[in-house]
Amino acid sequence: MMLACTPFTVVSYFFMWYLPPFVSGRVAWYLTFYCLFQALTTLFQVPYSALTMFLSTDQKERDSATAYRMTMEVLGTLIGAALQGQIVASAHLSHHCTVNPPVNTTDTWHDTPSFPDPSDPLSHQAKVYMIAAGVIGGVYLLGIVILFLGVKEKDDPYALNSDRAIPFCKGLGLTMKHGPYVKLTASFLLISTAVQLEQSNFVLFCTHAADLRNHFQYLVVTILVSAAVSIPFWQKFLQRFGKKCAACGISWMIPFAVMLVTIPNLILAYLVAFVSGLSIAASLLLPWSMLPDVVDNFRLQNPHGKGHETIFYSSYVFFTKMSAGIGLGISAAGLEFTGYKPGMCRQSNDVILTLKILTGVVPAILILVGLFILLFYPITEESRKETKLALEVLRRSHQSTENLDDHKEDTSV
Repeated sequence: MMLACTPFTVVSYFFMWYLPPFVSGRVAWYLTFYCLFQALTTLFQVPYSALTMFLSTDQKERDSATAYRMTMEVLGTLIGAALQGQIVASAHLSHHCTVNPPVNTTDTWHDTPSFPDPSDPLSHQAKVYMIAAGVIGGVYLLGIVILFLGVKEKDDPYALNSDRAIPFCKGLGLTMKHGPYVKLTASFLLISTAVQLEQSNFVLFCTHAADLRNHFQYLVVTILVSAAVSIPFWQKFLQRFGKKCAACGISWMIPFAVMLVTIPNLILAYLVAFVSGLSIAASLLLPWSMLPDVVDNFRLQNPHGKGHETIFYSSYVFFTKMSAGIGLGISAAGLEFTGYKPGMCRQSNDVILTLKILTGVVPAILILVGLFILLFYPITEESRKETKLALEVLRRSHQSTENLDDHKEDTSV
């Protein structure tokens, strides 16, 4: 599945950055290829994330594999942003804001953009974006080759050969009724929405509200580096203190974000970026580390079904996509309502206030509510150990049953 959809993903990504020669249908062009790209990445992400369950039956090994995966994803984001930024940098000239606008100008938000006109498909700007898309597409292909050649999945060791796969609709109904999964999903839906709000508005806040437009690139890099470096730390932390305890690290960004909103400062901005990276790393690692525990718990309660792993992971991928959409929708609606004007160097006071709310207040509320829901998550470290022992007994009983059936077949022959 992953190997089959990757070429189409690369093509759709390339055409997202291709400038078609016609003008009237460009909105439909980009909307089509953007939706196609999102659908194909989802098609890739579901089996890719569910692959963790088929690498090992040991909980520690799966947690370690999840930590490695999330570290590489953050590093991949950092490398991709660096490649894209370096390639397209030559297409952008400086964007200056006039300190003293002309006397005959009545607009209080005046700027002098010096971007070249990109309407020509053969312009330098259009070419470098296509080159960047081609390079990123090559990275996609390199990644799938490494995955295909280097990773070997195992059959489900808990399922009998006679067990039937759970139909999707029935499995989805059972999934949505499984208490630990509902609590985990509800909690991290709110937390992921908060992180999305923080990420999507942090640059705008630094540019317009904190007057740090010359530093936002370095602030974003600080967030990504901090997140990538801290994932191994969180992996060690959750192994020693437990996963629910490690979830408290997600709240670290709250006081620092509130301080930045109330007291905009360059040093404080870098501190917020660093701490936000720590919290983002925890929010990325923990749900994917806790989801296998939920699947094991479901397996113990439904021992004669198989194929439920992809149902859990596909529905969780859906909720992560939903959280991203909710976060972007809240940001876009709030800024549009208060009169945000893209490309302007200075925004109105209402827009600045909205950015402060979207960066500090709303994420704080969502994170606190999400962590409150997580308090009722029933799977603890003790119950994980009990589940592990019970599944080992189940696996041995399945093996004994299969060996007995094979012996009866040999005897009959």
